[in-house]
Amino acid sequence: MSSTAIVRPAAVAGAFYPGSAPQLSLEIGELLDGVDNFKPKLGFPKALIVPHAGYMYSGPVAARAYDELAAARGIVKRVVLIGPSHFVGGRGLALPECEAFETPLGRIPLDAAGIAALADLKQVVRSAAAHAQEHSLEVQLPFLQRLLGNFSLVPIAAGAALTEEVAEVLERLWGGPETLIVISTDLSHYHGYEEARRIDGATLERIAAFAAGLNYEEACGATGLNGLLAVARNKGLSIKLLAACNSGDTAGSKARVVGYSSFALYEGGEVSAEQAGSTLLEIARGSILNGLGLNSVPAKRNHLSWLLQHAATFVTLTKDGALRGCIGSLSATRPVGEDVASNARAAAFQDPRFPKLKREEWPRCRVEVSLLSAPKPIAFADEAELLAQIRPGEDGLILEAEGKRATFLPQVWEGLPDKRQFLGELMKKAGLPPDTRLARCKVSRYRVRKFT
Repeated sequence: MSSTAIVRPAAVAGAFYPGSAPQLSLEIGELLDGVDNFKPKLGFPKALIVPHAGYMYSGPVAARAYDELAAARGIVKRVVLIGPSHFVGGRGLALPECEAFETPLGRIPLDAAGIAALADLKQVVRSAAAHAQEHSLEVQLPFLQRLLGNFSLVPIAAGAALTEEVAEVLERLWGGPETLIVISTDLSHYHGYEEARRIDGATLERIAAFAAGLNYEEACGATGLNGLLAVARNKGLSIKLLAACNSGDTAGSKARVVGYSSFALYEGGEVSAEQAGSTLLEIARGSILNGLGLNSVPAKRNHLSWLLQHAATFVTLTKDGALRGCIGSLSATRPVGEDVASNARAAAFQDPRFPKLKREEWPRCRVEVSLLSAPKPIAFADEAELLAQIRPGEDGLILEAEGKRATFLPQVWEGLPDKRQFLGELMKKAGLPPDTRLARCKVSRYRVRKFT
């Protein structure tokens, strides 16, 4: 981007969220790590509905939604972001007059092609003033930067507009998996705690039912929300409530609270475990067969968009029930199909514990693919606190200390059911002395979807 580009600077950094890049990165990381969702991702949402208060108030609810984008990095290249205009009234959907938005994490270029596609719509206007101090859009950007990396932005500060007018904008910008829609809205404002729960409960039901005509007392971002729900209803999207609470549950008084919620909307529904497992196993088997010089039938790449998502996998090979090779990835750095194919070849031919697989062994072998969730650190002060948090049979663990690292998949619990023994063997695998204090170690956990 040109150094002379017109940039809309961060307006609420240091107020709604930390003003320095290191502190902001740390807080977003802590919010995402605090999401209690270890389900490995199969695809990602087409749209999110998220709150826009300061992170201390609505950050956990927003983080639950953004956690759904773990698989979208490298695929989503454009974000259409609509939030209410809190400071400039009037009719219309306002685009900014700049070329980029800035946060402490860097600049985000505006999507010139997307903005040009709206040029002939009467309901779309240009207004620098509508964006100058608007927080409903800005607070979403650091989360998006953290999850998506590089992307372009179509930011819209919504004043008064008809549902049909918002829907027309969304239809023009809908695109494919490269485009994510984000609607920024809080729920009810300044009721007592119990009254707010009653009002917001009814609103959540209406949103989940794609109801028309939500008003500003129910959701301050009703303009954008109604437009999204109308388009999603017509396109047959599915919707899932992810989290809901109010400021009385997080950092505020219960006397006058603001409600928050997050939803994810999926185009065509989420990929089923059966579809994913069948495809990933075919990719793994085909990769090994090719390495053996045997003919293989190419895997049916159904739901191609989810195969492009970055994900971490392990491929385990057994022969006559005994381990024959196991290689995998702990970080999502490449498309899941590519990751499985590479790890399958490595498990068969590059595991240093075993010789290369031979053709005559193949009929006696069994292939297992594990799709990992994003690892999340476990906070603990001592061994007892760590042991209390570990869930045998469910948690895969990563142990790190002194520059060394090792992991055990959840399947290892079958042979090591005792927590202390499990950790002891994990230390041994990492090459650490048996007397290493756990308090000096970083321990993270993840879950897997296992396909055999």
